[in-house]
Amino acid sequence: MLAYTYVENGKFELLEKPKPVLLDDRDAIVRVTLASICTSDLHIKHGSVPRAVPGITVGHEMVGVVESVGSTVTSVRPGDRVTVNVETFCGECFFCKHGWVNNCTDPNGGWALGCRINGGQAEYVRVPYADQGLNRIPDTVTDRQALFAGDILATGYWAADISEIKARDTVLIIGAGPTGICTLQCVLLKQPKQVIVCEKDPQRLAFVREHYPAVLTVDPENVQEFVLTHSDHGGADVVLEVAGSLEAFRMAWQCARPNAIVTIVALYDSPQALPLPEMYGKNLTFKTGGVDGCKCAETLALIEQGKIDTTPLITHTFPLKDIAAAYELFESRRNGVIKTAIQMEG
Repeated sequence: MLAYTYVENGKFELLEKPKPVLLDDRDAIVRVTLASICTSDLHIKHGSVPRAVPGITVGHEMVGVVESVGSTVTSVRPGDRVTVNVETFCGECFFCKHGWVNNCTDPNGGWALGCRINGGQAEYVRVPYADQGLNRIPDTVTDRQALFAGDILATGYWAADISEIKARDTVLIIGAGPTGICTLQCVLLKQPKQVIVCEKDPQRLAFVREHYPAVLTVDPENVQEFVLTHSDHGGADVVLEVAGSLEAFRMAWQCARPNAIVTIVALYDSPQALPLPEMYGKNLTFKTGGVDGCKCAETLALIEQGKIDTTPLITHTFPLKDIAAAYELFESRRNGVIKTAIQMEG
């Protein structure tokens, strides 16, 4: 089968590899029908994910059809259309039982697919702990609608959930990339008083204005004054930082009111400093960590009900044979690209 592979630092290649087989009675083999490129894949390519293993098939955002299952798998069966969770989790350890599946103690727990074990930018993928990692797609939901349920939509849902958003809140979201837009959709489900999105890219700002006209938008240069003007208590009640830069990290705590919640959603590839003397007296609560993506069934139900729609994020689609060109376009962000999908068939 064809599989896009991390060869060495700075180099991915489309290689011919053996089709995966069941290695455990809790595994499933999924025929991938649609995958997408994530910024985390670029982090692997450029060496900022040290735990990524050269030789692995990359890709952790995908949907497909179950081809075979291990003897103890009960939640899915061959022929089911499924989403694949970005995380591998056993469902039985201390952390899994508390819903903190990103911290699963299994050797392959957390982000494994496309990082430490073979992922889904390929014709087939083996999914460990299939009862936890796969969710059936409702018949009325398309592959494109379900594509992000296992990763960036799961991230947005997790972030909105832990941010303790209330009806009277002003919520600031920093970053309107794909994960930022998924976070925005999930924040809107909480029905806060006001949502502000800060973004420096004009095309992304235009996207937010077109699709979410009730949401206020602002660029980074004016964000602090704008938030003060449009909030009731000297800053945002909740800030979600989804951009992942030094500037965005500083902006997040500066725009928060005293006693606010600041949720760090972005994946950083370098340390960030907490300037505690400047923060003194703000009494901020910071929430950080990797996504606990264990509520995909809930997000799929919301998609089925028409309450979430991430399909406008897919701006470009390529066949698997042209995946190198897809990466080039995605990395360059040309032609209004937001998310690039890889169609495995047809």
